Amino acid sequence: MNKLKLPSVLAITIATLVTSACQQNGKAAKVAVADSIKKSKFLSQPLISEIYTADPSAHIFEGKIYIYPSHDIEGGTQENDSGDHFDMRDYHILSMDSVNGKVTDHGVALSIKDIPWAGRQLWAPDAAFKNGTYYLYFPVKDKQDVFRIGVATAKTPAGPFKAEPKPIEGSYSIDPAVFTDTDGNSYMYFGGIWGGQLQRWNNGKYDANGSKTDSGKENEPALNAKVAKMSSDMLSFDGPVKDVELLDKEGKPLLTKDHDRRFFEGAWLHKYKGKYYFTYSTGDTHFLAYAIGDTPYGPFTYQGTFMDPVQGWTTHHSIIEHNGKWYIYYHDTQLSNKTHLRNIKVTELIHQKDGSIDLIKPIIE
Repeated sequence: MNKLKLPSVLAITIATLVTSACQQNGKAAKVAVADSIKKSKFLSQPLISEIYTADPSAHIFEGKIYIYPSHDIEGGTQENDSGDHFDMRDYHILSMDSVNGKVTDHGVALSIKDIPWAGRQLWAPDAAFKNGTYYLYFPVKDKQDVFRIGVATAKTPAGPFKAEPKPIEGSYSIDPAVFTDTDGNSYMYFGGIWGGQLQRWNNGKYDANGSKTDSGKENEPALNAKVAKMSSDMLSFDGPVKDVELLDKEGKPLLTKDHDRRFFEGAWLHKYKGKYYFTYSTGDTHFLAYAIGDTPYGPFTYQGTFMDPVQGWTTHHSIIEHNGKWYIYYHDTQLSNKTHLRNIKVTELIHQKDGSIDLIKPIIE
């Protein structure tokens, strides 16, 4: 990681460019300076620029890093709080031999047209491996415009994947993240408010006329992610869907009005030194936060934020260990400067001896 502060970086870069500007026309020199400043602003650079990608779920499969991202496109829909402008239609799976290595795009692994029950908006996926099979979990709105979570299978990590004929029974909302513990049991964490529709569910029933946001309940406990144990074949839930219990350090639930700390979307779970780290996006305030628990079900005690806001909307992420180091995969909008056209990135994540996570600043000051 470059330790120089932004003014120093820019001073060196601009001096170099200005020196060479005598050999260029003025317009070209200005463009070069502007491009250099833009790149210097960001902690990390996009892993791939040929397509727009977001929500990267990273895993180590067959000795390689495989990334399962959303595939952003320009759908022509006006931006709104329901996220209709995120109108993704297929998944491309990416792989690398090493962190920041050459990225291979394996092409379309699953298309919305090949999901029998799907309507629109193929949002953030995740993947898992068990019993010799690779599983791709995905949220998509059904033909009644309700988000459900589906699963598709393949014999290789890059697919192509074949979708099951129906969504996972009992599933709803968005952002599936599957964690397999050291004992072999797997759990799915899911849910997202606003466009993710979590606020429209009560006691397992969907209210089509429910609020588009979580407003009006500012002093009530915030909505939290859901968790369900996976069946042995990884195709269904083995037991009831439960609330993820997210508490402050006094043991009290976080409130809806606590926008800097409460759960919004993008849950992920990783295990470090026997503790379970529940990480998530605060959504409309754009922080990544973490909470620590003793079991996959929690309760999880809020610890703080570990990534400041990126350029763009939310910070959907994943965290993996590779060759003895930990890394976070995330996205921003460096390439497009448009909220719905994002690019994925990676940077190192540091756990301290006391279990805390160092704060990451994705935009260099």
